[in-house]
Amino acid sequence: MRTFKIAAAMLGASLAGVLGAGAASAATADGDVPSVVVRYSDLNLGTDTGVNQLYRRIVFAATQVCADQGDLRNLSLQHKIQVCRDQAVARAIEQIHNVRLAAVHAAHAKNG
Repeated sequence: MRTFKIAAAMLGASLAGVLGAGAASAATADGDVPSVVVRYSDLNLGTDTGVNQLYRRIVFAATQVCADQGDLRNLSLQHKIQVCRDQAVARAIEQIHNVRLAAVHAAHAKNG
């Protein structure tokens, strides 16, 4: 089963691989950083459709673990949240080692 976990740290994001685990779920036990398990065994990463679907799942997971907290007018906080999300997505792409997925990520990063 192909899965990975996106986890957020206070000012950045870290990524840790996992096996098994349930469907995408947030884990916030004491001492744990927020994390989301993303499954992709149902996707064919040899197709544009499969790669794009996985990319959307990764971005969604990053928004869950690096959630908006506090005043939306606090630009410093908003910047930290965006950096957290960007790092989480980049690390997920790195862990999966799929050329097509890396190309989708590069295109999104280039276009903002």
